[in-house]
Amino acid sequence: MSFMPKSVRLGVVMDPIAAIQYAKDSTLAMLLAAQARGWTLFYMEQRDLSLRDGIARARLRPLTVKADPARWFELGEPRVEPLGDLDCILMRKDPPFDTEYIYTTYVLERAEEQGALVVNRPQGLRDINEKVYTAWFPQCCAPTLITRDMADMEAFLREHGKIVCKPLHGMGGRSIFVLEQHDKNMNVVFETLTEYGQRFAIVQRYLPQIAVSGDSRVLLIDGEPVPYALARIPQPHDNRGNLAAGARGVGRPLEERDRWLAGQIGPALEAKGMMFVGLDVIGGFVTEINVTSPTGIRELEKQFHIDIAGQLMSAIERRLAAAG
Repeated sequence: MSFMPKSVRLGVVMDPIAAIQYAKDSTLAMLLAAQARGWTLFYMEQRDLSLRDGIARARLRPLTVKADPARWFELGEPRVEPLGDLDCILMRKDPPFDTEYIYTTYVLERAEEQGALVVNRPQGLRDINEKVYTAWFPQCCAPTLITRDMADMEAFLREHGKIVCKPLHGMGGRSIFVLEQHDKNMNVVFETLTEYGQRFAIVQRYLPQIAVSGDSRVLLIDGEPVPYALARIPQPHDNRGNLAAGARGVGRPLEERDRWLAGQIGPALEAKGMMFVGLDVIGGFVTEINVTSPTGIRELEKQFHIDIAGQLMSAIERRLAAAG
């Protein structure tokens, strides 16, 4: 027989809540949706987490959120509690995915073993690099090379004529380069990204559709796609389809190709406990699989009057009931 707590105790690990962008922050949308269901909210930053004799703990602060751009949160007095006593923990700390992020997933994995549902699952956060994991779905992707070898990167450029070059650890459009054949910056770009052959980097065939239709974010909840995507259209003087880099967000209904991509990738992500994921799609090809703290909720909810955050909370309820 399934069991649901009368009031779900939901913790969130995130960057400082005072510094978020009220109108765009997907974590705030999730918290507002959870609070609307009568759930009790608790706030944490990475510095609040600890392990004591194998027990995952945190300095929890009761959290109240408000749909008010002038004052969107209030925090109560902190108290230390075992994380396993929470029903669910949202891991919404933004990248970079560094060693501190990995240590955080260890703490959260112990919390998971001690009774909390962690969204997204800590092991999956460690296993699924947002750029490298596309290699598990080559049928969904444009030609891609991950290497340290600068000569191989140059050969890839000769083969495709125009390529996108990125570090494996980047986010928000940082350190993304577009190269064409005979570009005099080619060597310095390859040297910078690989640190002269000491680090892996990723190069992909350039997809010209980004200039017109943008880089679309397709959101998956428990493996199923939200019916609308957020197309991020680059500025005329820029190649990057990232909102953080100045791209313009325009919602659109999913296309048949989007649904096919979701059907190829979604079930594998669901099986790994990735309950909220963002696929980046350009010209019908997946370029990244975002699992750390995907965004796009607020923009799509505003444009299409849908409740994406509420759908995620419903999925969490189903998981908690099944775990009963």
